Amino acid sequence: MAWFRERRDIPLIGRGFGISQATAYRYWDEAIQVLAARAPDLHTALRHGATEGWSHVILDGKVVDADRYREKTLNTHGETIDAWYAGKTHDFGGNVQAVMRPDGLPIWISDAMPGSVHDLTAARRRVLGTLYWAASQLGLPTLADPGYQGAGIGVHTPIKHPSDGGVLDADNRCYNALLRSLRCLGERGFALLTGRWRPLQHITASPRKIGDIAKAALVLTHFEHDYQSC
Repeated sequence: MAWFRERRDIPLIGRGFGISQATAYRYWDEAIQVLAARAPDLHTALRHGATEGWSHVILDGKVVDADRYREKTLNTHGETIDAWYAGKTHDFGGNVQAVMRPDGLPIWISDAMPGSVHDLTAARRRVLGTLYWAASQLGLPTLADPGYQGAGIGVHTPIKHPSDGGVLDADNRCYNALLRSLRCLGERGFALLTGRWRPLQHITASPRKIGDIAKAALVLTHFEHDYQSC
C-alpha cells in the first residue's frame, strides 16, 4: 500500500520491515499478482451492470507512462520503430483499455499493449467483441471518443465534421452534444486510478507489468468505493 499510494522506494520499504531488498521485490511482485488476479471479468461486470439497470458503459484508453523499453516493431509502412513509444503522448508507455460504468467508476481494465498500438486497434484485440455482445444481448451500448471511430455497431462515437469544411446539421450536432455530455464522465475513470495510485503516473518496472499493476489498482479502487461487480 505504501508503494501504491506514494510510490515509495521498494528496498527502503523492505528495510523498514527488516527484510532484504530481494525479498522486498519478491513480496511486491507477489502482492501485485494476487491483487490483479482478483480483477473482475468483463462479462461478469457487464452482466452486473445490466442487472443494476445501467443505460450504457463508457470505453476509454490511456497510455501509462513508463521508462524507455528498447523492443522494436514494424509500423504500417514497414519501418522499424520503438514498440513502446506512443505517438499519442510522445513518450514511452503501455496502452490499456478501460470500461467505466455511467458515473465514471472503472469496472474493468485490459492487459497492456505497447504504446505504439492505437486505441482502436487495442480495443479490437482486447474488448470490442465483448462490448458487441453486451450491446446485442444485454441492451448495454458503449459510448466512446472519436479515437474509436469505426469500432462497430453498439459502440457510439461522435459524428465527425465533413472533410470539406462543411457544418454538421442540427440533428448531428445535437447527437454529438448529448453523446459528449454522457461520455465525459468516463474521464473520471483514469483520473481515479492515476490520482489515487501514484505508480500509474509513471511505471519504472518493465512496461509488461503495466497491465497487472493497473488491474491491482482497479481492485483497490473497488475496495475503497465498496463496489462489487459479482
